[in-house]
Amino acid sequence: MTIRGLIANLTQQEDLNFLLTNRIPRAALTRFMGWFSKIEQPLIRDCSIACWRLFSDLDLSEAKATSFKSLHDCFTRELRPGLRPPDPDPSIVASPSDGIIGAFGTIRDGELYQIKGAPYSLLDLLGDPALVEEHRNGRFLTLRLTSSMYHRFHAPQDGRIEQVTFIHGDTWNVNPIALKRVERLFCKNERAVIRTRLATGEVLTLVPVAAILVASIRLHFLNVVLNAQTTGPTVFPCDVSVRKGDELGWFEHGSTIIVLAPDHFEFCDNIADSARILAGHPLMRRAPARPV
Repeated sequence: MTIRGLIANLTQQEDLNFLLTNRIPRAALTRFMGWFSKIEQPLIRDCSIACWRLFSDLDLSEAKATSFKSLHDCFTRELRPGLRPPDPDPSIVASPSDGIIGAFGTIRDGELYQIKGAPYSLLDLLGDPALVEEHRNGRFLTLRLTSSMYHRFHAPQDGRIEQVTFIHGDTWNVNPIALKRVERLFCKNERAVIRTRLATGEVLTLVPVAAILVASIRLHFLNVVLNAQTTGPTVFPCDVSVRKGDELGWFEHGSTIIVLAPDHFEFCDNIADSARILAGHPLMRRAPARPV
């Protein structure tokens, strides 16, 4: 058995995986990783990326750059132009990122779930009663980004970003094992709530959720990095026009994005539990108007 296979077998043991990725000083390790990943020393960079390859299915063949200054530079890599075109249909909500579909369905009177049988409250997630009303019986979909994936995320539809709210929190791992064991996990971790008004008037909301080793979210239109060191205001009023596919920002490792849409949107045929999806692929479609 290869070293990678042995590591995979060990980390698939739920108790061990949960212990190694959660029962540790999460905040301290995350701060250390943020500092360490930015070291621009060739030997450290090369050894770090080699170790990363050993533990994952990292593929850099799509990267725009052929070399990187640091591990962080590799984490937040751009792709070659044209590799993630958004679905051109104006009725389609495109995936904001590469990811694995963790959960999707209908929000039931303000309640959704992180996995089957593990509900949480939309109010606990968003912290904004008015925004909860916009999505009370709408649709939700959760995308999990693994550490080896492309970490930048994009606008899923044309619209205007009206507000970003940053909510301080913990840095639990967001893998399926932790989601089964930690109630309301997404409501406990650091996250940004990005409220967007579509050209058709509906509200579509993205919630990038940070995790262990990744408690930093970069948003280009704010020119700010949101993390545990963020001080001052945590609500950022905005008036930013975006087109479907525009790059909004990045995670500094892997994590999760929750997409919230109105109730008259329906899921596309390619949406299924644990399906892998790329940024720009269709997620939801505005349902055709019913005849009067």
